[in-house]
Amino acid sequence: MRDKTQTNSAEPGDRLIRAGAVVFFLGAVATLVTVAPLFFGARPFPTYMFGLSMLMAIGFLVAGAGVLRSVTAGRRQAREAAAGASR
Repeated sequence: MRDKTQTNSAEPGDRLIRAGAVVFFLGAVATLVTVAPLFFGARPFPTYMFGLSMLMAIGFLVAGAGVLRSVTAGRRQAREAAAGASR
């Protein structure tokens, strides 16, 4: 019997996880760029530039929300399958 799930199908939460990963890596790059002048003895960036480092935390939270959404969708599918099997 063939599986009904396609290998390239998007599950609930997948887009949030991907978007969170992109935002996290942008924040990581911003952190490296912002902190680099401190190691090289150059003039540091203005304080508001350190706010870009918070993109890492925001990306982590967005990806976490995607994981939670994926988990809840999986639980819902399991509940529906269990209810369908008991009928």
